[in-house]
Amino acid sequence: MASLKDVARLANVSLMTVSRVLNDPKRVKPETLSRVQEAILQLNYVPDLSARQVRRVGSRNKTIGVLALDTVTTPFSVDITLSIEETARAYGWNSFVVNMFADDNPDDIVDLLLAHRPGGIIFTTMGLREVNVPSRLLKHPCVLANCENKGEPVASYIPNDEQGQYTAVKALLSAGYCRPLCLHLPVNHLATRRRRRGLDRACREANINPDTLNHCYMQYGDEHYRDIPDILLRYIVQGIPQFDSVICGNDRIAFMVYQTLLTQGIRIPQDIAVLGYDNLVGIGNLFLPPLSTVQLPHYEIGRLSTLHIINGDSHREKILVDSPWLQRESF
Repeated sequence: MASLKDVARLANVSLMTVSRVLNDPKRVKPETLSRVQEAILQLNYVPDLSARQVRRVGSRNKTIGVLALDTVTTPFSVDITLSIEETARAYGWNSFVVNMFADDNPDDIVDLLLAHRPGGIIFTTMGLREVNVPSRLLKHPCVLANCENKGEPVASYIPNDEQGQYTAVKALLSAGYCRPLCLHLPVNHLATRRRRRGLDRACREANINPDTLNHCYMQYGDEHYRDIPDILLRYIVQGIPQFDSVICGNDRIAFMVYQTLLTQGIRIPQDIAVLGYDNLVGIGNLFLPPLSTVQLPHYEIGRLSTLHIINGDSHREKILVDSPWLQRESF
């Protein structure tokens, strides 16, 4: 990784001049400014944006670097990153986000993140998953938000999906429904497996064998949400549903279920109950009737992950964050 000295050498100027270009470019002659900027581009130099703060504080930099893997393009990621920023500010810290997409070189992204000399790092992802945390990040205070490391143990804060699904399905069965159609997320998802365990436990406690229910697993890829109506219609014979409720892998599946049932003249919840999962940001209460669902605790995950860094916690445990059941009007 290029240094300040490398830039000064290539531009044939002093270190002080390079510093002025970075911090107060109006004080630099136009021709000198252009030469230094060209050198910065040629060397792909990343300024140490926090160096002055480190020197001023004299010890720990109160900045949190967030490495977001395919994350900030989703509504749920807004909750996580917003929570990190608000919590950091409340404690006198700052935060910044570096996104890493599928076609990025991980080493380059790590270089960019570490160039800011963060006092701690939060690694977060879109959707619960296992990740390979770059070893260089583990040399710094590091915590995972909504993901787990495949290698050595790293502190992680994740949704308690099994308990969240258990609580919701128990409520559904306690309301008198006993023949749910189960429309799951893809079978290889971590969340799918854990939610299935919660569903099975609630069924067995209600003396229902979960293996006798109809289980359908969505194919991987957003385009397969369009498959939900056809799957649902297979279990509606001559206008009569062969189920009394639908347990949906997430609220997007529930949205497709609502559309399909209502176009068939099937009422919710008078004829069929619907249970979602996620509490999709800003959407759950817009369903008619409002969707009963489970809250994915992304804001709380962001808050706890931030406090982990600020408080200097050193544990490497996996912390399950409560996923609350939200009872509305779909059953």
